[in-house]
Amino acid sequence: MSIQQPLAERMRPKSLDDYMGQKHLVAPGAVLRKSIESGRISSMILWGPPGVGKTTLAQIISKSLERPFFTLSAVNSGVKDVRDVLEKAKQSQFFDTPNPLLFIDEIHRFNKSQQDSLLAAVENGTVTLIGATTENPSFEVISPLLSRCQVYVLKSLDKEDLQFLLQKALSEDVVLKKLDITILEDDALMRFSGGDARKLMNVLEIVVNSQIANEKIIITNDVVTSTLQENIALYDKGGEQHYDIISAFIKSIRGSDPNAAVYWLARMLEGGEDIKFIARRLLISAAEDVGLANPNALLLAQSCFNAISVIGMPEARIILSETAVYLATSPKSNSAYMAINEALATVKQTGMLPVPLHLRNAPTKLMEQLNYGDGYKYSHDFPGHFVKQEFLPKELSQTTFWKAADNKREQDTKQYMQVLWKDKYSF
Repeated sequence: MSIQQPLAERMRPKSLDDYMGQKHLVAPGAVLRKSIESGRISSMILWGPPGVGKTTLAQIISKSLERPFFTLSAVNSGVKDVRDVLEKAKQSQFFDTPNPLLFIDEIHRFNKSQQDSLLAAVENGTVTLIGATTENPSFEVISPLLSRCQVYVLKSLDKEDLQFLLQKALSEDVVLKKLDITILEDDALMRFSGGDARKLMNVLEIVVNSQIANEKIIITNDVVTSTLQENIALYDKGGEQHYDIISAFIKSIRGSDPNAAVYWLARMLEGGEDIKFIARRLLISAAEDVGLANPNALLLAQSCFNAISVIGMPEARIILSETAVYLATSPKSNSAYMAINEALATVKQTGMLPVPLHLRNAPTKLMEQLNYGDGYKYSHDFPGHFVKQEFLPKELSQTTFWKAADNKREQDTKQYMQVLWKDKYSF
């Protein structure tokens, strides 16, 4: 291995036993590991943040199965590139040989026609597809292709994983193990890496290189911070912007500061951030942070997403700005967010309680005989289109999940609900 390679590449795991994190997928007995060890894997999408091992896992799968391995990057590949690779994959197949693997990095960047060009090859087994994405495949991968793939969710590495990788690099890397390196503090290393193993290796390499002339290299939080500030161009700018600036953007909207929101929006646009990623986060913020205090916010955010998808840059900046300012200046409520969280917690605690008989559908004679639907009162048959009856399982009767926030619209809704339900619920 060339020492000219970056540290992250030199430390890339070569087997499942060396692979760090993702125990839910690759620990002994885990679902993906069992598939790999059996030699029978289906097409899959690996979904997770940067630096958690998606590309590495694909390479390990290829090596473990000893299959031909073709790669494409969705950033710089077109339909012709896809067809050329598929043709090579066909030519590499012989009688009774397993089909080749096709790894596509950042598959979410493929448009519909590019993804369509993969369908037949995946369906007829010309290739087994392994797609890697940092974006939700439900939004970015076309349904016909997604339905033919198993989706595996990869998680950010935790602090223990990163600390293990740090020590492994110091003791095993062909370059670092020859140096006298002492890590007195690792908080800054952990913070700047953000659960990203590749970023951790990049940061470590930058910090070590900044002191390479020293007989003894000492790493502290201050050393890491000051070194990265001096070498900002070298330090994974895209990754830092992707997570830190989007966080500042959403928190500015939540905090009702339109000026800060537009500033962070401008920072993302100037840095080349994917406008669909920004628009999706605006959708989430409209529901989570503005919510029922101004339900029109969600409609505007949805319109924003549709519009920027059609128009693109540079004009999309205006639509994104309008939406960001609107959300930032809207009244705020997280009552819907809190309600579903509380309901989910209750479901986990109480289990799947049976649906009351009067609320069940009765499409067959047998179900009618079992009293499905018996006693249900049709609300529109009553004055005001309302009649008091029980809609929760009896074990949860009178449980309140949604509680009105302190804004005019929800307080008006609360008064209306109290008129209807009187003493049943405490809104």
